[in-house]
Amino acid sequence: MRDPEPEITRPAGVAESHIRRVFRVPPENSGMRVDVFLATQLRNTSRTRARAIVENGAFTPEGRRLGASDRVRAEDRIALWRPPFEIEAEDPVPITTLYEDEALLVVDKPPLLAVHPTARYHQNTVIKRLAAQRPGAFLSLIHRLDRETSGILLVAKTSAADRAFKRMLEDRSIAAAAERVEDDRLSRGWLLAARRGAALADRIRKTYLAITWGEPPEGTIDAPLEVDPDNPLRVKMRIARRGAGMEARTEVAVLERRPGYALVACRLHTGRQHQIRVHLAAQGTPVVGDKLYGPDERMLARGADDELTDEDRRRLELARHALHAHRYELPHALTGEPLDLVAPLAPDLVSFWAERRR
Repeated sequence: MRDPEPEITRPAGVAESHIRRVFRVPPENSGMRVDVFLATQLRNTSRTRARAIVENGAFTPEGRRLGASDRVRAEDRIALWRPPFEIEAEDPVPITTLYEDEALLVVDKPPLLAVHPTARYHQNTVIKRLAAQRPGAFLSLIHRLDRETSGILLVAKTSAADRAFKRMLEDRSIAAAAERVEDDRLSRGWLLAARRGAALADRIRKTYLAITWGEPPEGTIDAPLEVDPDNPLRVKMRIARRGAGMEARTEVAVLERRPGYALVACRLHTGRQHQIRVHLAAQGTPVVGDKLYGPDERMLARGADDELTDEDRRRLELARHALHAHRYELPHALTGEPLDLVAPLAPDLVSFWAERRR
């Protein structure tokens, strides 16, 4: 019988209002420094940030303070204690409604605004701000956008709409993944979903606008993606070898050109994590302002820690990556009505592009 786990003791000096999070050390992490172990457990957290977290409140279950260089053992538990989040100042940029009916809300998400609460961004998020405007209303994100990405975001206003839209988009994703797989290799459930999704192939079109360093070749980029195992933050994707990874296809068209830059339209045939950014970077034309796939991937961690240098900012040119969810064509999942949703290019990208004329 497994020994009972020890209770977590509130350390001396830690207020009742503090919030606790506990991590168990798996055998494969035994012997790691505390800060290194936490950097593997906390998403988008660098060693520098993890060290500060340890110094601010990492303890054993018995309440003994841990140091960043202390070593962990298999099955150890580490308790992080922190004060409750402070109320964030609300972003003055409004969230514009592009379309609304009884079941669906479509908004134009501003850049640098998280869509839902995270460990770092908890109050000033799209879903929190919408909930404050609609007290007691049902609101559920149908899909997500990165914090830095601006543009079209779909929000369900009923549980039925939430299920229907998510199923429709899931069926389309399954159909895209199954296009190169023989029917007899698919389960009945996957085959039915793939057939439903295939019927939607020409009715669901998602187009992004991006500003790139350099001009990418036009046409379809057909390159599977996989998680980059060499990236310490475990969030970076890369082009996989042929026959491996997740199917990923992006159709690229150059709309306008400036010396050293291009404004491009990217139509997604699949929807993988960071797909457009990875595909464009693989052409040698990364998205302007991209901290992960641009000049130096270490900028992502420095940005998360608010430690970007003046040189970093000069090289990035923008405070965020220049990617905008511009157009979404799809049938209404409940009524079948065709929707053609458009979000104009975000003001910061309009200004940046206009300045490239000079």
